[in-house]
Amino acid sequence: MRFALLLLLKHPHVTAKVQEEIDLVVGRQRSPCLQVRKQMPYTDAVIHEIQRFIDITPNNLPHEVTCDVKFRNFLIPKGTTIITPLSSVLYDSNEFPNPETFDPGHFLDAKGNFKKSDYFMPFSAGKRVCIGEGLARMELFLFLTTILQNFKLKSLVPPNEINDAPVYNGFTVFPPFFQLCFIPV
Repeated sequence: MRFALLLLLKHPHVTAKVQEEIDLVVGRQRSPCLQVRKQMPYTDAVIHEIQRFIDITPNNLPHEVTCDVKFRNFLIPKGTTIITPLSSVLYDSNEFPNPETFDPGHFLDAKGNFKKSDYFMPFSAGKRVCIGEGLARMELFLFLTTILQNFKLKSLVPPNEINDAPVYNGFTVFPPFFQLCFIPV
């Protein structure tokens, strides 16, 4: 959530478009719910782009191969510890043009509809995917849409001066320190 708020502060035009979509689909009289997510392609794309861009676990947790595996003409013997670099997928320039740039368009088609990407795996993939992925995605959507439905975000510094470079701490990254104001709408 902290990274999401930081990126929304840094990109006020993105925040404005999300708030416009919330006003159109949800309005001000009712609370956002998961059933409206499909009707909010831009908001969904922003949430996916936040997760792709922040790359919260650049290197997945170590796993052990449970049986001999052949991968691209290489044999990985049973018992080998592997660490998969998720950044290599989330920042793949063939799938995400200008991957170093925060751009919700990475998850929108030419008509503005949400488009899935097989390269989107911030929670890992396969049998080792994070057990809390569904809950995290649901919470991120509900919390962000509720906050943006009820508040304008205001930074204490101009958007171009906001530092969004992650702070590395072992296996995960954190947002740098920042301050913001929530202004009721």
